Amino acid sequence: MQQTAQWLGIILPDYSVHTIRKDLKTLRRYGILEQRMYRWGYYLGSGVFTSDELRAALQALASQAQHQGDPRIRKLYSTLERRLRGLNLELQGQLFYPVRTHLSRTIVYTDPDEMMAKGHYRRTLFHALDVVERAIATGQSLELMRHRDPYGSMGTGHLTVYPLQLIYADTAWYLLYEHLHNQHLEIARVDRLSEQVTALDYECRSLQAQTQRLEVAHQLLKQGWGLYLGTSEEQQQERSGQGKLVSVKVRFFHPVAEFILEGERRHPSQRLRRGHTQGDPHVDFSVQLPPRSLREFSHWVNRFMHLAQILTPKELAAQHRQNALALAQRYAPDSP
Repeated sequence: MQQTAQWLGIILPDYSVHTIRKDLKTLRRYGILEQRMYRWGYYLGSGVFTSDELRAALQALASQAQHQGDPRIRKLYSTLERRLRGLNLELQGQLFYPVRTHLSRTIVYTDPDEMMAKGHYRRTLFHALDVVERAIATGQSLELMRHRDPYGSMGTGHLTVYPLQLIYADTAWYLLYEHLHNQHLEIARVDRLSEQVTALDYECRSLQAQTQRLEVAHQLLKQGWGLYLGTSEEQQQERSGQGKLVSVKVRFFHPVAEFILEGERRHPSQRLRRGHTQGDPHVDFSVQLPPRSLREFSHWVNRFMHLAQILTPKELAAQHRQNALALAQRYAPDSP
């Protein structure tokens, strides 16, 4: 214990072996430690969780480690597997059995060790996530580099920001941050940011300030659709209550209509209404969205192909029709 404490830079009193044994005996008596040998060190997992609670927590960690490719959680989970091996044997393997999992898989390399092993070194921000996580927790401002912009909407180059949160959505990890000089909130995919990270010489702001800006960002996410948070002007208008919302209505036809009816909480402003068109049952999905979200909402509607028809607004309906005509043209017999 003294050697470990010294290695960690912790000053411990001179405990006697007799006192330590007595403490361990007391922990076993109250069920915080089991009546077995701990080959990988002592831990207090059962003092914090029941066996069922510990199993649920491990399943959540396993999903994040395996499917979402979180390199830090992978190492943590590997450590827990070793430490809890004895308990898992007692439970006949039930402790690590994946009763629940989350199958949304990342589509990019996320683990630096895996990248090096497979020869896929990408020089992305995944190689500096420890710096980013510390900056989030301490309110430290950073200079980042965006080296890819496939859609041509965000630009490339240096960014001076307060990082706020790492988010996993659909198929990839994203970084939510606030621009240092204009308080513009933005979300960028982690692998589109470079490993070049520099801590800026500004006073760190409080965790309370970090939390307040994080809440603003999540309110924008809640009001919108998807991850795009809009321009600085749009964000200011929404926060002041002056931003105009667009009434959007989409008609979904059988058999996808029943699937739409199941989604009762897709958006806080949504309304669902059954109907019939010439004997064909349908569901009208209505929602109020800020203009910044119409593009991502349209992408969601497109997944339902010919079973969805945008009714309002007229501009979005016209764009959806043009997209359908362009798709049909691609499949025309004389198309290249």
